[in-house]
Amino acid sequence: MAFTSLVLEVPSADAENLSDALLEAGAWSVTCEDAGERSASGLSHPDMARQADPSPRARLTALCGTQHDTEQLLRCAREISGINVRSCELRRVPDEDWVARSRKEFGPIRVSATVWIVPSWHSAPEPSAINLALDPGLAFGTGSHASTRLCLQWLERSIAGGETVLDYGCGSGILAIAAMKFGAARAVGVDIDPDAVAEARENARRNGAACEFLESSSPLTLAADVVVANILTNPLKILAPILASRCRRGGRIALSGILLEQADEVRICYAPWVAFEAPAGEGGWVCLSGVRV
Repeated sequence: MAFTSLVLEVPSADAENLSDALLEAGAWSVTCEDAGERSASGLSHPDMARQADPSPRARLTALCGTQHDTEQLLRCAREISGINVRSCELRRVPDEDWVARSRKEFGPIRVSATVWIVPSWHSAPEPSAINLALDPGLAFGTGSHASTRLCLQWLERSIAGGETVLDYGCGSGILAIAAMKFGAARAVGVDIDPDAVAEARENARRNGAACEFLESSSPLTLAADVVVANILTNPLKILAPILASRCRRGGRIALSGILLEQADEVRICYAPWVAFEAPAGEGGWVCLSGVRV
């Protein structure tokens, strides 16, 4: 398979958020390394020393397939992260074992005191914990992004046992799978991408979770006790009437994939149907949750 990569240099303080945004925008993997210090002009000539920017820099390399529109991917990552990357370098990447490389970079992720996400090639750090077996793939939702962790933490707090759960925009299926492990009686995941639906089904099989996964074109008449949607601000705003209608009155709803400065926009769209509680946040991302009225 042929690959291309986007190589970007950013202040180290922006590296994590931009890495997450590149993955959410569709990059297959992102690696980060120290790029040292650079001058304000991007040059390292001694004559530029007085203009040097002493802040540490990071070099991000985003792996993409040749079918990716890299300009669109970068625009999307800028919009998601709010980080203005002025330039980047596009490189052709020779074939190599990218599965082996990604395995080196993806280890167990602690979600909470009792929940871990564990790739198949690792043993569980805490066998007695709730361990979600999930390998990185092409669908969003490996637990490395703050918005996914916020949803998992919310589900852990909210599932009392026996609920019907709808995971809209399910990606890898991680939220529906987690809901079943937390005690839900039924979990249904919906996604627009058929590849994501197929991957979610495989992840559910790997975890022994009896989830149902559907493409968004399939009829959905579910009235769920719990609705969770970890997507992006604009789709969440558009989907407000649909998601609200799929949650029973008195049920609970959580919305994530929202930047802090966008939270009020989403809250306003759902205000006719949802009484919101105080939001949870991490790294500039928020999860809005409340009760369907």
